Amino acid sequence: MTDPQLVLTERVQQALGSAFGSEYATEDPLIRPSQFADYQANVALSLAKRLRRAPREVAQAVADHLDTSDVSVEVSGPGFLNLTLRDGWIAEQAGQRLLDDRLGVPQAAPQTVIVDYSAPNAAKEMHVGHLRTTIVGDTLARTHEHVGNQVIRQNHLGDWGTQFGMLIEHLLDIGEEQALGMLAAGDGNAFYQAARHKFDNDSAFQQRSRGRVPLLQGGDPETLRLWREFVDYSNRYFTKVYRTLGVTLTDDDIAGESKYNPMLADVCDELERMGVAEMSEGALCVFPPGFTGRDDQPLPLIVRKSDGGYGYATTDLAAIRYRVRDLKADRVLYVVGATQSLHFQMVFAAARMAGWLHDEVRAEHVQIGSVLGSDGKMFKTRSGESVKLTDLLEEAVVRAEAVIADRGYEPEARRQIARQVGMGAVKYADLSVSHDSEYVFDFDRMLALTGNTGPYLQYATARIRSIFRNGGVDPEWITGPIVLGHPAERALALQLLGFGTVVAAVADLSEPHRLCNYLFDLAQAFTSFYEGCPVLKAEEESVRQSRLALAALTLRVLLRGLDLLGIEVPERM
Repeated sequence: MTDPQLVLTERVQQALGSAFGSEYATEDPLIRPSQFADYQANVALSLAKRLRRAPREVAQAVADHLDTSDVSVEVSGPGFLNLTLRDGWIAEQAGQRLLDDRLGVPQAAPQTVIVDYSAPNAAKEMHVGHLRTTIVGDTLARTHEHVGNQVIRQNHLGDWGTQFGMLIEHLLDIGEEQALGMLAAGDGNAFYQAARHKFDNDSAFQQRSRGRVPLLQGGDPETLRLWREFVDYSNRYFTKVYRTLGVTLTDDDIAGESKYNPMLADVCDELERMGVAEMSEGALCVFPPGFTGRDDQPLPLIVRKSDGGYGYATTDLAAIRYRVRDLKADRVLYVVGATQSLHFQMVFAAARMAGWLHDEVRAEHVQIGSVLGSDGKMFKTRSGESVKLTDLLEEAVVRAEAVIADRGYEPEARRQIARQVGMGAVKYADLSVSHDSEYVFDFDRMLALTGNTGPYLQYATARIRSIFRNGGVDPEWITGPIVLGHPAERALALQLLGFGTVVAAVADLSEPHRLCNYLFDLAQAFTSFYEGCPVLKAEEESVRQSRLALAALTLRVLLRGLDLLGIEVPERM
């Protein structure tokens, strides 16, 4: 089983080698879907100058040497190759997909892939800014597992630092029970702001807070106990949010800043011994080449401050060293806001200077764009505060329940469907745009049952299920064979063959929006098929079985694709 685009790429490359010599057999044929054929190859236009021949002449030479056993070819325009696959080949490949548990998704040579995502701060609430890092990271983790990689999820919590001196003292002031109750309920911001206000306005409290920090860093048992309470109660809240969202992070995936704290001194010592880090104005710094400030002077990456403290750069370098040396990572994905781009560029460069990153390991910053309000500015409440993620998710469910309120469901079923539709709408709206782009958060648009939305795809799967329910047929028992007659059957079958390549591309490029676009195109192709090709009422039994097979395969691909996106699908809608 092969994706048609890959088959045609191989065929055209063979023709290039036969026509112009083996040195041309690895050229990219530049094959793209076309409105004039199934695909179009534009390689003749890119090669014409090198070959010193007219593009149309080059295209004709390729066409003359092309294996046309499963494809017809036509030279058009200035030198395009229009490629049309034969119906029998498409039908045969679709039939094989129906019998394939992997639905054509290739099995990768296994790698160890670390996905660093979500990363909220202990003792603070999760807000809408954490939504994208959590959703995108979870989809990438699911996808890498599906293609056969060993995935290690890493939730890099902000669970260490001098702010805990202030927080612990405030906890002691108001009492453990009240403080931990606020954290468990997701009221961390109110707790943090109250502590900060006291720190800024009460000199005695400020002095106590500063005195608490060395006790924490020095391992004082009672201070560590209180710190652990902070982290544990924060994690209970985070876990509740993750369960609501339906993401796969667990407590076992927590690898916060505190994990790397014991390694920081050794990281600095090693950098200094290797000559990678040097003292500059009292601080230990790495100066990665190519990074300069506004004054055109080398830009420092500070790994130990002049007061002896450590910062994010030190922790991130310790994490890279640990992930490569101890976890044996082949690839590390940092699903973090785009505003951290320079930081990660410098951290990666410093790690390469130290030899902790090398050619066999890919470290990538999967940049996450901002979520905007309808005014085009950062998404905030009317009072100008960050929107609590729990409030946002609750509102999504309430609004989804209103959308399906007139469909006659029993209250419990309605609540269950509303939860699936609400979460699916929020996730899909996020995943369907490029992860480094900004997007406007709009409940009305994301909950629509038409257009490129999560509910539209959920509804498409529910409609396919209704076909089998009405026909008294289990889609798992459908085997075909598939025979293509109507143009809509052919278009649907051809679309189904692209699933494996799209999933592989998502894993390779870290671009979940590609899968969203594919699933939307597939749902649209099925809608055209459904409207033009009677399934249960087909006049001939062979046609009925073929169309049931196409419907069953579409259902399986939609369900698998939505599962990779972390989107649940109601049985009915």
